[in-house]
Amino acid sequence: MERKIGLILTGGGARAAYQVGVLKAIARILPRRAPNPFFVICGTSAGSLNAVTLAVNAQRFRLGVQHLLGIWKNSRIDDIYRTDPAGVFGNSLSWIGGMLLGSMGMHKSKSVSLLDNSPLAAFLAEKLPCEKIQENIDAGLLHALSITASGYGSGQSVTFYQGSKEIEPWRRARRLGVPARIEIRHLLASAAIPFIFPAVRINREYFGDGSMRQIAPISPALHLGADRLLIISVGQNGGATPEREQTPDYPSLAQIAGHALNSIFLDSMEVDIERLLRINHTVGSIPEEIRQNANLRHVDVLIFSPSQPIEKIAERYASKLPWTIRYLLRWIGAMRHSGANLVSYLLFEKSYCRALINLGYQDAMKRREEIITFFNQQP
Repeated sequence: MERKIGLILTGGGARAAYQVGVLKAIARILPRRAPNPFFVICGTSAGSLNAVTLAVNAQRFRLGVQHLLGIWKNSRIDDIYRTDPAGVFGNSLSWIGGMLLGSMGMHKSKSVSLLDNSPLAAFLAEKLPCEKIQENIDAGLLHALSITASGYGSGQSVTFYQGSKEIEPWRRARRLGVPARIEIRHLLASAAIPFIFPAVRINREYFGDGSMRQIAPISPALHLGADRLLIISVGQNGGATPEREQTPDYPSLAQIAGHALNSIFLDSMEVDIERLLRINHTVGSIPEEIRQNANLRHVDVLIFSPSQPIEKIAERYASKLPWTIRYLLRWIGAMRHSGANLVSYLLFEKSYCRALINLGYQDAMKRREEIITFFNQQP
């Protein structure tokens, strides 16, 4: 039976550099000229950039990973959002003023965001020739690619997918799959972190970060036909519950924002993984005949997540932020220890990204035999 492996790349801003480290290890373990080993590739938020890069380079998996390494190891913040004084303070003041006037019914701001991510659109257009996605699908190198975004008008989690003609759209509670030709605007919409980056209009609706309201992040890969999953998350999963510390100080705005981003980017995936493992356990106890009649199947899954707290790594590199961003983040308390979570999502700086790539690579290489077994490759 053909292996139908799905790759799920979660959101997490600059934390997505960790995914590249894991992919680097997989590329090193698989045969040198191996084509894309993933039947389905699903990306959300910053993970969508990694997903599209692999889809564009489906002919040579290692080449696609090399492209990702080139992007992330040389990452600069001003490739993602403006860091000049006019771009930072002008945009922020306009945002605050627009919100205040809008609340009084005097003015409706066109764009509500703390930062201006207009450089990202040009950067993605230069790096990602999206027309190659369909070429690779037609050549049988990829079955489907999906990018998930959250509709502000409908409140639905919308998975835009491009794939083989036999894939049918789906509709579930608060989520649906829609066929589309993946373009840069889908990536910008999926990566539009709420309040920080502006929403993007696609067809009749404005969309924001795909991790919002994504209550079942594993679901798109299964709808698109995957029966085995490799998931690369950017938050520590399965660790011991941390001790509750006494916190006499009121939480800063940055601490609250970091907490909210953790909830958006990390919680749904952790819950969905736990749900999948419990379903697998239940399915395993059901006789084969009943399973086939009820269309139930076990889904093999291999999960990677950071072995170290990424926010701790971000603290070490926070000084690499441009002075304008440091000033803005200091104003909301993000440059203190309690605000490191927020910094970890915005620190698109090469030294930090390289540290995350190295962590992902080391984490994956320690599980080399698991990877070989999962892909059914000989050492």
